Amino acid sequence: MTVSEQQTGRPDERTGRLYGVGLGPGDPNLMTLRAVEVIAEADVVAYHSARHGRSIARSIAAKHLRADHIEEALVYPVTTETTDHPGGYRGAMEDFYTEAAARLAVHLDAGRTVAVLAEGDPMFYGSYMHMHKRLADRYPTEVIPGVTSVSAAAARLGTPLAEGEEVLTILPGTLPEEELTARLAATDAAVVMKLGRTFPAVRRAFEASGRLPEARYVERATMAGERLGELADTDAGSVPYFAVAVLPSRIDARPERAPGDGEVTVVGTGPAGPLWLTPETRGALAAADDLVGYTTYLDRVPVRPGQTRHGSDNKVESERAEFALDLARRGRRVAVVSGGDPGVFAMATAVLEVASQEEYADVPVRVLPGVTAANAAAARAGAPLGHDYATISLSDRLKPWEVIAERLRAAASADLVLALYNPGSRSRTWQVGKARDLLLEHRSPDTPVVLGRDVGGPSESVRTVRLADLDPAEVDMRTILIVGSSQTRWGRRGDGTQIVWTPRRYPED
Repeated sequence: MTVSEQQTGRPDERTGRLYGVGLGPGDPNLMTLRAVEVIAEADVVAYHSARHGRSIARSIAAKHLRADHIEEALVYPVTTETTDHPGGYRGAMEDFYTEAAARLAVHLDAGRTVAVLAEGDPMFYGSYMHMHKRLADRYPTEVIPGVTSVSAAAARLGTPLAEGEEVLTILPGTLPEEELTARLAATDAAVVMKLGRTFPAVRRAFEASGRLPEARYVERATMAGERLGELADTDAGSVPYFAVAVLPSRIDARPERAPGDGEVTVVGTGPAGPLWLTPETRGALAAADDLVGYTTYLDRVPVRPGQTRHGSDNKVESERAEFALDLARRGRRVAVVSGGDPGVFAMATAVLEVASQEEYADVPVRVLPGVTAANAAAARAGAPLGHDYATISLSDRLKPWEVIAERLRAAASADLVLALYNPGSRSRTWQVGKARDLLLEHRSPDTPVVLGRDVGGPSESVRTVRLADLDPAEVDMRTILIVGSSQTRWGRRGDGTQIVWTPRRYPED
């Protein structure tokens, strides 16, 4: 830092000025007026290139370069090939950026204005940002934004990229294939960049996520050699680095389907809101034509244009399942929305029971897992489910209390931790007390019981009491109980946090 910087808090104005100049996606006519002005005023024009020496950035700005411009070609030591640098590819590139910044600093220290040219936007996956991070704290700097390849691709396709409340995700094709698949499944609209040698894996990710039919391909948008098409039809051997894969807006893009195209996907939304959704579930909810479910659970799902929502009461599971399957028979893609995990005391069984009838035999049905209430409450409390455990519903609406009591005795005598679902409601107020008294025949009064209420929701409450102190009046339908085994421990940590855990090792006789 210079003396004047220490006094003013600003870079020394006696030095040269650094510009990061965004040139847009390739067509010189898409450069901004400010970009043209800065290049005209610059003493030094710098640009990156591969070892062959050709620079796309320079070619875009060529007609604005003067004979007296000092040109600095910043030639990458490697691009995609291997290197014998001791730090590998990353180490070679770090050294290169440091050396390139030092070359530009010589000009800046001499009072020259330096314009670093960047395709697209300087701060969007560009090489300029590496110069910026190394120089901007020492010299007066201005960044000139440019039109990105993302915007250019959408414009050339002539289709909205993202609309309304849709989420647009920008992804590098260099991500691991499974990660890319998960991101594509979960988002509304997306652009995958850095194709070239990554294209085969990118295409597989689109296919695995179920998004390949929607995907478009754009190569060298606005440049000579521009090519547009369907991603599924693109030859992997012909894809250059300067190409992108595009998932456009889904709004107004839902196709008409034939009766045989329908399906039912039963999804679990977890115990509360969007933070508990898996990427696969997000994708299924976004892709559905119709959402069917208990109104409380439907309210957790964002409203999307083009979708139809069918809410109903919590006690009509079979009717809801039949309605969803009938929609699918007409060619609709239906998501049946369930809380928690749909296979744990929830909608998956109801749908599969109805789907087993002959008239629905040809309707595809998928079940996607969700975070269970037991897992959510256990994680908040610590690790009470760290060893063997049993899951039992205390509701006697679908099975007699005698069966519930028999199962409680069996699980308690086996010394299993118990996750008790549906413990009480306005019409069922005595089951918790009965269960407590029955368990006290097999468990110590000091056995920890976790009461998890509205886990993940706005009124979340997770606390632990002794089994002997379990008060039925404090338990309702939104509460899950986790009753420890003889080995379950509980206590407080140094910060006052109460934890409950069941050791993985069980003592030998």
